[in-house]
Amino acid sequence: MNHPNDARRFAPATQRNREPILKVLRRVLPPTGTVLEVASGSGEHAIFFAPRLKPRLWQPSEAEPILRDSILAWMKEVPSDNLFPPIHLNVAESVWSIESPENSQVNVSEITAIVAINLIHISPFTATLGLMAGASRILPVGGILYLYGPFKRGGKHTAPSNASFDEMLQQQNSEWGVRNLEEVEAVALENGLNLLEIVEMPANNLSVVFQKIDR
Repeated sequence: MNHPNDARRFAPATQRNREPILKVLRRVLPPTGTVLEVASGSGEHAIFFAPRLKPRLWQPSEAEPILRDSILAWMKEVPSDNLFPPIHLNVAESVWSIESPENSQVNVSEITAIVAINLIHISPFTATLGLMAGASRILPVGGILYLYGPFKRGGKHTAPSNASFDEMLQQQNSEWGVRNLEEVEAVALENGLNLLEIVEMPANNLSVVFQKIDR
């Protein structure tokens, strides 16, 4: 249980999925540059990945102020010299905060990868559209977009547990839900992002890796 003055939030799934995700990230991320993590949540992934993925730099971002506070609290607890303070970023916006001229915290030209863990099913589909459009604008040719989470394939759930999870999500918010991988892939391709690899992960999740192509 959190102390009243402890801003850290805890996501139990992080402890279970961080090692398998790290294994994929080590293999697919560009060897240098800044990794922009969108919807960083509690910050537990950021503090785990950053020191293990040097010399890459890790830039967390989060739309919710309470979660940005959690990220900062985790950074104080587990510091890493290649982990930057979190920024406000809402992927559904047509122009991301880091693209604004007044932004000075993030050097957008150094971003070589974007990571989105457990985002697109816990958000409206407009977030997926915004994520793909933003990745297209920001990533250099050869840059990587990494997604992690449950997906439907061929319009069908890959496991009964995912079907139950999808139902629960839609009860919370009718705009949420497990997405069709083929639909996500189509939106990515429209934005110049080519499906590079699909990796089956524990608990019926997938790692889905896209690469920015020259158009």
